[in-house]
Amino acid sequence: MTEWSREERYRRLEDVDQSQLETLKQQVETSMYRQTFHIQPETGLLNDPNGLIYFKGKYYVSHQWFPLGAVHGLKYWFNYTSKDLVTFEPHGVILKPDTLYDSHGVYSGSAFEWEGQLYYMYTGNHRDESWNRVASQMLAKVEEDGTVKKLDKPVIAHQPKGYTSHFRDPKVFQKDGQYYAIIGAQNNEELGRLLLYKAENNQLEEWALVGELKTELEAFGFMWECPDYFELDNKDVILFSPQGIEAQGDQFRNIYQSGYLIGNLDLETLQFNHGEFIELDNGFDFYAPQTFIDEHGKRILIGWMGLPEINYPTDSEGWAHCLTIPRELTIEEGKLHQRPLKALEKLRQNKETALGYANKFPTTLRPYEGKQYELIIDILDNEASELYFELRTSKLNSTLITYNSKQQTITLDRSESGLLPDNVEDLTRNTTLDTPLKQLQIFVDTSSIEIFCNDGERVLTSRIFPDDISTGIKTSTESGQVYLQFTKYELKGED
Repeated sequence: MTEWSREERYRRLEDVDQSQLETLKQQVETSMYRQTFHIQPETGLLNDPNGLIYFKGKYYVSHQWFPLGAVHGLKYWFNYTSKDLVTFEPHGVILKPDTLYDSHGVYSGSAFEWEGQLYYMYTGNHRDESWNRVASQMLAKVEEDGTVKKLDKPVIAHQPKGYTSHFRDPKVFQKDGQYYAIIGAQNNEELGRLLLYKAENNQLEEWALVGELKTELEAFGFMWECPDYFELDNKDVILFSPQGIEAQGDQFRNIYQSGYLIGNLDLETLQFNHGEFIELDNGFDFYAPQTFIDEHGKRILIGWMGLPEINYPTDSEGWAHCLTIPRELTIEEGKLHQRPLKALEKLRQNKETALGYANKFPTTLRPYEGKQYELIIDILDNEASELYFELRTSKLNSTLITYNSKQQTITLDRSESGLLPDNVEDLTRNTTLDTPLKQLQIFVDTSSIEIFCNDGERVLTSRIFPDDISTGIKTSTESGQVYLQFTKYELKGED
């Protein structure tokens, strides 16, 4: 992996020669791993989704962006709009590091509507001469012509006493007529925490600390990033991404986690009575999710399909990462379920179906081939002890999904999926279902797979990097047979 100096990481996009940028863009466009129906960076590194909102008939989606290479450096917000969350129109940079307070990066934040206008609250990252971090919360207004005007100074100038400068990622929400912001933080004991602020007198220029949320998680990682609060089905839900959690069996296997708590939050006492922390995704590559309300009043989630501090195969090509497909959230049996956004059906082309038995002899499904598709597998009758599905197969590559009927476990194995991150040794992910497997709905793009089990009961999201001829689909069992129905759609996005 190429080492980047501090000066290279914090070089401003505006100071780079246009020909250099064009050369990098042409290099990225030649990558065989470019996606077709996922948001991905035109160059450089994409990370956290930011500023998600449905506003005046359009969806606004931004993401963190370092444009000059596949490393974390000087961050901008890159913005898209959409009419349907299926196809997106890129608009380029909407927030840039151009003030003293965000001189070293426009970090993550959220979008909200105030008196008919669109606003962003985000973390401004500044470094002093000794390279000490100074974090503040900034506010920017989107004007009618699309230009952005930042307030002259931060609305929250610094972290409160008792907390370190790891103080970021404000999510603004409204409840009972009051505007609040929930912010990820680290206390002086280096433990992750969540802080709540409110707009003083419902004026945007001043935000006052309400206090720290009181949860049942006393020592649960050293930092809680990218918090999100919302109400769903008369329950309070908090999403966040804790860092520093030790693996526990099949749980918390990634370098950093993303999950949720469901319960009841008292905004007067800040007491949050909740259930267990549950991971949102059981795959390899999922982090920093954020949610918003769509035009139909449904709660939609989009995550970063990647992780910090992991070296991905496309890094050498000058780009890294993408966003997940949008997912609708519901609460069922006390847990969040995630279903692919129904509007994604607009991408479907060339439907193929098959009905039949699978047994211990591998069956190749023809003409079931491709690199970008949606595959729905309905399990109509299962007498097999283990059931295997191989996707993106060739003589050299295969992404393997295994279902163990007795244990009700799903295993995703990417050990033969092609190129792999060079600093990750764990090649399988397991998750136990609450109910026997009845359906898999799988979205495969050029270099990713998103697996929805039992209508959103569990999700496994991962990047995969197979060779160009790995297009086959196979199925088999360990013993016994299973009666299956396959429905496959070719998916065409904007290349």
